[in-house]
Amino acid sequence: MLQMVVPPKGLEPAELVSSSCSLKKMLQCSCSFHGVPAPYVRWWLKGDVIGIDNPQVTSTILAPWSNTTISLTEMPEMGSHLLCEGKNEYGNHAMNIILMSIKSPLATQSFINGLFQGLVYGVIATSLLFLCLTPCIMSHIRKTLSKIIAVIKAERSPSEPIMALNPEEPEKSTIMPSSGSKSMNTLS
Repeated sequence: MLQMVVPPKGLEPAELVSSSCSLKKMLQCSCSFHGVPAPYVRWWLKGDVIGIDNPQVTSTILAPWSNTTISLTEMPEMGSHLLCEGKNEYGNHAMNIILMSIKSPLATQSFINGLFQGLVYGVIATSLLFLCLTPCIMSHIRKTLSKIIAVIKAERSPSEPIMALNPEEPEKSTIMPSSGSKSMNTLS
C-alpha cells in the first residue's frame, strides 16, 4: 500500500531533477536530487546496493541538492538494471536504467540489420521519388526551352526577314501591279 506523507511547511520530498549516462572509456551515470532535508542517494546494480564507500561512486550533498555519479570500468551484462535512488523522510524518487552491452553480438547484429534495412528503404524511397518527379522535371524543362525559343524569335525584328538566297543565282523579283492594272511585269 502506497502511503503519502505530506511534509510540514518548508520541507519537501526527494525528487529526481536530472539524470544522464555516457559511455566513453567507461560507463558513467549521474543523478541529481532535490529535497528538504537533502536526500540520501544510493545506487543499485542488479538488485544489490553499491555502497557510498565504493570508489566507483561519488556523491556530493549541498542542501537541498544531492548529486551522485557512478563510474563502471567494466560493462555489466546486457539487460542489467542500474537504479539511482534519492530518499528523505518525506519521500523517495528513483530512476531505473536498463543497460545494453555494446559488446553483445545480439545488439550488434540487430543494429547492423536495422542499418541495412534503413539503407534499403532509403534507396527505394529515393528511387520512387525520382521516378515520380521525372515527368514534372521534363515538363518544366520543355516549357522553359519553349519560352527561350519564343523570346529569341520575338527579338528578331520584322525588318530583317530570314532569306535563304544562293549567291550564285541572280536575284529575280516579281512586281505585282495594283489591283487596277491587268498586266504583270517580270524583271530579270
